[in-house]
Amino acid sequence: MRRKLLLILLISVGLTAQWALAGVPQSTVVLPGIDEATMKAKFAETDMQQMEGIWEYPNEEMKLAIERYKGEKNIAYRIVLLASADLELIPGTVVGYIARSAVANKFQLWIYTERSKVGLKSPLECVATLSADGTSLTFDPPHYKVKVRLNLARFFSKIFRGVSVTPEKVEEKLPVGFRKVFPANGNGEKFNEIR
Repeated sequence: MRRKLLLILLISVGLTAQWALAGVPQSTVVLPGIDEATMKAKFAETDMQQMEGIWEYPNEEMKLAIERYKGEKNIAYRIVLLASADLELIPGTVVGYIARSAVANKFQLWIYTERSKVGLKSPLECVATLSADGTSLTFDPPHYKVKVRLNLARFFSKIFRGVSVTPEKVEEKLPVGFRKVFPANGNGEKFNEIR
């Protein structure tokens, strides 16, 4: 009975994961003619949303554009590479997608993590958080923990019941994410400029 329930649970989790990735291509697409100047011109022509703009990804030494995208499964934005220290990546490569969630500043983010012969593949799903002023987008890759609880009193004699376990402090990690470069304050205005 337990095996059947476990099998049903695994199948349902697998189907849910496949449904979530159904709207996200498994490999990248390259958009021709994309650079920072063309994206700034494109943003100047539209009414920008807080998420849209040119962003810097310091961990990977990349400059990216986040633009509106009319995709499937609630995908609202796509992340396009503008410049990179890695010369193998072509400007205009779509490096990820962003979908809205029920919480205003939380988003579902897929970012490609592996290289293929043509570009990037294997999107990793993360939860992204947009800062209140719209100038940073941080995300935390998924962490997997396995907890095992064992009643030592059942296996060892009374002598070993006095053993105590002291937890160690886990070091705080800096969040990974993007920093907005253009527009400067997140809503289409530059600092100290009146529209």
